[in-house]
Amino acid sequence: MSRILTLASICLLATGCYTPRGTFLEVDEASLAGDGGYIISAGDVLQVRVFQQEAMSARVKVRPDGKVSLPLVNDVLAEGKTPTVLAAELQVRLKDFINTPAVTVSLEESRPLIVSVLGEVIRPGVVTLEGGSGVIQALAASGGLTDFAHRDGIFVLRKTGGQAAPRRIRFTWEVLSRGEGVAARFALLPGDVVIAE
Repeated sequence: MSRILTLASICLLATGCYTPRGTFLEVDEASLAGDGGYIISAGDVLQVRVFQQEAMSARVKVRPDGKVSLPLVNDVLAEGKTPTVLAAELQVRLKDFINTPAVTVSLEESRPLIVSVLGEVIRPGVVTLEGGSGVIQALAASGGLTDFAHRDGIFVLRKTGGQAAPRRIRFTWEVLSRGEGVAARFALLPGDVVIAE
């Protein structure tokens, strides 16, 4: 029996099999960022237009506290919302001042996406990417995987909805390199950490 276990161990080592430790979600099980549209972040520049009300329209930058200042409604939380959701909230708040306000919010400039890439990559550290970038772009910006990286052990750590511990979302190199499916549509968010084990 011990000989069989030893032989099995040698086979696993020789083939480079990898079994991830801890709890994680496969990327196919994770909800995607961007499913509901672009998520506004601090540093983004927005164009807020109120139909036929030029004095209430404005070009605003989302402050570090996640808010924007607009005429009549003052400070409004914008961070974490889509432009469509923010426009709907502004319409409700403007009803006290305008009959049937029509508001549109559009993104004029997005702040750069900054994420950490750690583990078995050529240049671990913080990378700056374009908004909407995914895991493959983050790995490329870090010089790619090292020879010691496990191709089935690529994770994104993401804090969501006030959770104490971040979620671990698993990707495999095969799925990423095909550039299709959920993994190809998965957009990184500010504060995400990409780890190659």
